[in-house]
Amino acid sequence: MRLPRLLPLTAALALVLALPAHAQSLVELYRSAQGYDATYQAARSQYDASVARAAQAKAGILPSVGLSGGVSRTELEVDTSAGGGSRGFNTQSAGINATQPLYRPANWATYEQGKRQAEIAQAVLTTAEQDLVIRVSQAYFDVLGASDSLALVRAQKIAVSEQLASAKRNFEVGTSTITDSREAQARYDLVVAQEIAAQNDLQVKKLALDQLVGQPGSTPLALATPVTLPALLPADMNMWVNQAIEVHPAIRQARLGLDVARLEVEKAEAGNKPTIDATLGYNVSNNPQGTSTTTGQSRIKAATVGVSLSMPLFAGFAIENRIKETLALEYQSRSVLESTRRSVTQAVRAAYLGLESGAGQVKALEAAESSSQSALDANRLGYQVGVRINIDVLNSQSQLFQTKRDLALARYNVLLGNLRLRQASGTLTESDLPAINATLATDGKPAVDATASPAQPPQQRQQDQQLERQRQQQTTQPQRAPTPIPVIPPVPVPQFNPPPPNIPVPPPPPVILPPTR
Repeated sequence: MRLPRLLPLTAALALVLALPAHAQSLVELYRSAQGYDATYQAARSQYDASVARAAQAKAGILPSVGLSGGVSRTELEVDTSAGGGSRGFNTQSAGINATQPLYRPANWATYEQGKRQAEIAQAVLTTAEQDLVIRVSQAYFDVLGASDSLALVRAQKIAVSEQLASAKRNFEVGTSTITDSREAQARYDLVVAQEIAAQNDLQVKKLALDQLVGQPGSTPLALATPVTLPALLPADMNMWVNQAIEVHPAIRQARLGLDVARLEVEKAEAGNKPTIDATLGYNVSNNPQGTSTTTGQSRIKAATVGVSLSMPLFAGFAIENRIKETLALEYQSRSVLESTRRSVTQAVRAAYLGLESGAGQVKALEAAESSSQSALDANRLGYQVGVRINIDVLNSQSQLFQTKRDLALARYNVLLGNLRLRQASGTLTESDLPAINATLATDGKPAVDATASPAQPPQQRQQDQQLERQRQQQTTQPQRAPTPIPVIPPVPVPQFNPPPPNIPVPPPPPVILPPTR
């Protein structure tokens, strides 16, 4: 039976790696996530609430104005020595009063705290925005990595299938053993299992990206070829560290928290200070039936202007203990600031070294890819001349495709590491995404090049064609009876019967004589 002709490996890879017609860039998916991601929307709502709460502190230094009014009925019973009597009268009152704080240190400290709280809310929102950039980029490159892994596994499946077909043809014409076919079949079955796992991983990564950006069926653009990764600028770790200490939102938040703690100490100390307020009022009282002292109708109009002072004398040591509490909290905030500064510095150094190492790893894997391709070509040539076996070719294929997968993931890690370094230094913004977006294949040429995959050399194809012709010639010739294999008698083996071991007899115990006197 004639085996069907397999598709050329390059053409199959081109079909596998074909890009969809409507692929989205990283910037497009990030802007979609801004309006859909629930975590980011919650952070924005929290920011609005924090700003509104901080603005409430300003009320303590502004005047307060109140309008009042009331109606009352009074019943009087008067008993005197001359006799008694009772009468009632109504009272109607209305007024407007205003109070302006003149000296309230605690209110001014609260007002300054409110401004710091608004800045803290901005720092928290900045952290949420940077986190969204990283989460979208991570999901984006996870999908690309899973897609490349699936494409390379399928390409490896095609290559192994061609090697399996070649091993079967060689076995049929008698130029190889059944072991080559069994090894190729085992490797093919293993690649099929890897393909199933890669398909599942790609589906899971796509679901995660769709949930983040709110677009079902979102398809990221792959990396362009040739791959040009953005350079690491500035190439000085200390510059990144110094920049992080100045602008990182976590450090800025901790620094503002220390300011809030200091103002809280001032508020506690203000408990021992007096307060002065200016008051202004205008009140009208109408008595149609008179008052308790008069019987005729009266209307009273009163305008008041004054200054009130309040001086605390003793509050049961509450103010003193409150001052101690706030001083301890200020020391705690100072420690938190120092800890945050150290953590950010370590994170920046780790991100810088990781990005630097990732860039070096990409160069090494690019060289390894070229070396693996050369090793595969050499093993195929050795297999043709008989100095290599089928398993050597299969192992070379596996090494090449594994190197390709590692190289693709290393490139994505470098791009993501560039963003993580900016996040660690506190400078990551949406404006950093176009530089990453420029590395994508907007022209439809993916970075995983199908033409670089291991296709069979012309010598191997010619040998397969010759083996196919030999197999057809053998099928047209009459079948000869197989030569019987002579039976080889078993080699006689003498029975192993060693003599029993000679166990030595122990010597007699020594004679112990009693001591002589």
